[in-house]
Amino acid sequence: MTVTTFIPAKSTAVKNYLTAGFGIRSWLLTTDHKRIGLMFFGSVTFFFFIGGAAATLIRLDLLDPAGRLVQPDMYNRLFTMHGVVMVWFFLIPSIPTTLGNFFLPLMIGAKDLAFPRLNLLSWYLFNASGILAVYFLLVGGVDTGWTFYTPLSSQYATGHVLPAAMAVFVNGFSSILTGLNFIVTTHRLRAPGMTWFRLPLFVWAIYATSLVMVLATPVLAMTLALMSMERFLGIGLFDPAIGGDPLLFQHLFWFYSHPAVYIMILPAMGVVSEVIACYARKPVFGYRGMAYALMSIAVIGFFVWGHHMFVTGMSLYSGVVFSFMSFIVAVPSAIKVFNWIATLHKGWITFDAPMLYALGFVGLFTTGGVTGLVVATLAADVHLHDTYFVIAHFHFIMVGGTVSAYFAGLHYWWPKITGRLYPEMWARLAAILTFTGFNFTFFPQFILGYLGMPRRYHAYPPEFQVWNVLSSAGASILAIAYILPLAYLGWSLLYGKRAGSNPWHATGLEWMTSSPPPEHNFVRTPVVTSAPYAYPDPETLADEPAGRRPQA
Repeated sequence: MTVTTFIPAKSTAVKNYLTAGFGIRSWLLTTDHKRIGLMFFGSVTFFFFIGGAAATLIRLDLLDPAGRLVQPDMYNRLFTMHGVVMVWFFLIPSIPTTLGNFFLPLMIGAKDLAFPRLNLLSWYLFNASGILAVYFLLVGGVDTGWTFYTPLSSQYATGHVLPAAMAVFVNGFSSILTGLNFIVTTHRLRAPGMTWFRLPLFVWAIYATSLVMVLATPVLAMTLALMSMERFLGIGLFDPAIGGDPLLFQHLFWFYSHPAVYIMILPAMGVVSEVIACYARKPVFGYRGMAYALMSIAVIGFFVWGHHMFVTGMSLYSGVVFSFMSFIVAVPSAIKVFNWIATLHKGWITFDAPMLYALGFVGLFTTGGVTGLVVATLAADVHLHDTYFVIAHFHFIMVGGTVSAYFAGLHYWWPKITGRLYPEMWARLAAILTFTGFNFTFFPQFILGYLGMPRRYHAYPPEFQVWNVLSSAGASILAIAYILPLAYLGWSLLYGKRAGSNPWHATGLEWMTSSPPPEHNFVRTPVVTSAPYAYPDPETLADEPAGRRPQA
């Protein structure tokens, strides 16, 4: 990307966002999108390990077919806690609120987001709702599962169902404010010359995600509010005993929750596009097709919610339509995988940690996508519905894909965020362990589901034990892979080598300013005069890769 009338900021002349103010007050009242992004990073990391701790207890309990580690009621509360915390307080916000918050203005040449105070408010709402949810999930617990299905949740469930649901309700406002902020910023604050088809694909991904957040999240909020009204006021909405329809809740819930999958995966696709282009030293193959595919996924994702309900008794015609739409939404996803592979073709590839994480994403996402077509097939879903096959499928997409891309982006932009390099050997090891551990954890669950083991069961027949033991062993590898980055990234803050403004020789406006960036991102407003990903021909780079990667 060519930039003119622009002078890169020098840290000796301009305060960066880290040194603009050291006090706690300056951080808690900040409107700097970079600081808010870092505060979101701290919050989602905290919730990630809360949800991970619940998953650890679940996997330990499933080592024994009799499930002797925890009581059945506690087991129900554990998988509810794991689901609620991981879905709404890590997976959905992880990339948009952290990397999106930090880099969207930088990548379009803006000084900040359009509404800085709303950005800070969204962080406070997120933390307030998260702390309340964790509190009520720990004290008394919730045993409905993360879906809050009625009439179980509205009439029969024990524990703090309403307070936990209201915490998720409040969290929705954080998502809406974030999405609104990103949409307005993308429309109104692009640098001169930054046309729509000069936007980096990460910006396209965040924009598409924001549309889903703004349009779908209110439906979830209304659904939880109606559930609370039924439970608290006795209004017959979902309970058939008082004139309600339990399937109405599922329709409303999945109308939000399937698009929510794309809130998790669309930003991940944007991250992977940036990383693969940089480490293949090539422009993204079919850039416009990639942008259109991102928007297509966001739109078509609103028309497939019914594939979660094939066994609820919906009409055959409805099932066929939802099955067909589920196959259609796979087309733009397949386009993206094809284009990533085509970008790698004849590229000058360097297998640094961000690239390893990105390639891991491609493998895990493809596996999850192909198995998604299996459960989108009416006849197959009858057998596989509510088995461990479904758990494996959505974990390959939602966890394997999203987390791998999140770590890819974190490692890729870490020198820009902190001004420091990390130890590459440890980072590569963590990337390899993530891919290996994830497959050992969740691939056996495809087999368990095919064999007929239902999900959410506290005990199971002994013939399934070997696959559960293998899955739990893989989870221990995965835990090490997740803890490692905390150690070496923390070390790099103190001892890592200075990164310079562009250690990867990448394109993009974020690499044209100092590391860390100055308080207002740029000394002078950049002017963009060419398309993104303007990497030279790989055949001219024979001498470059050896010196391209500075070592921490």
